[in-house]
Amino acid sequence: MNLLYAAFLGILQGATEFLPVSSSGHLALAETFFHIEEAGLTFDIALHLGTLLAILAYFRQDFYSMALALIGKDAGPEAEQRRRMAIYIALATVPAVFFGLLFGHAAETLLRGPATVAFSLSAAGLFLWLAEKMGNRQRSFSAMTIKDALIIGLAQSLALIPGVSRSGSTMSAGLFLGLDRSATARFSFLLSAPIIFGAGIYKIPKIIGLGLNQNEILFYLTGFFTSAVSGYFVISLLMKFVRTRSLAVFAYYRFFLSAIVVIALLLGYQ
Repeated sequence: MNLLYAAFLGILQGATEFLPVSSSGHLALAETFFHIEEAGLTFDIALHLGTLLAILAYFRQDFYSMALALIGKDAGPEAEQRRRMAIYIALATVPAVFFGLLFGHAAETLLRGPATVAFSLSAAGLFLWLAEKMGNRQRSFSAMTIKDALIIGLAQSLALIPGVSRSGSTMSAGLFLGLDRSATARFSFLLSAPIIFGAGIYKIPKIIGLGLNQNEILFYLTGFFTSAVSGYFVISLLMKFVRTRSLAVFAYYRFFLSAIVVIALLLGYQ
């Protein structure tokens, strides 16, 4: 293990976690075709905590305002909307937690093959493309309902499958529901915070059981900070991108990558 390797994985995690292209799918393909070995559970948690920091930093005002609204410290005209949004995020998190506990391990171990990832990339890319073409994008963030939140939460559960993408599935659902791109991207990112945090907390007992390798602290910190910085940059870039541009470009990228993987498999390159 070296710091360059840690930085590469951190940047890859930070970029693909928020773009609708699937971080787990990219990591699974990197392991197969570039023989990049998994760096271990502790490092995986470090990467995800880095992306969590990116979300909290970028949307700090949103989270702060929702927290004040929930405890009754915000009496402004938008307090009720912020309180409602916090409740929506909590409710939309439930399906991913439920299905994650039931099928998370099976999905991570049985569905990481390159052929499966290629199919997931293209299938989810098709849904994203259709969502862009069919969604009317007329509804703003403040127009969201509890029904919208629950449907997007169910869509997030599909991200258990490597290649689907958490942001890709939630953004596709939001667009199908008629939300504009900025609204669906914003809710998608806000929704990712509790599930990333919860996944980290869930795995802490395993880390304690395995023990922390003191010699690899710098390795973990490098992955943490590079995923945080790259994640923040990508969130900022994507939030600006969706104001004027279509998400279909990411669907085309998914089709292209899927085709490359299929060709590589047919040629016997693994």
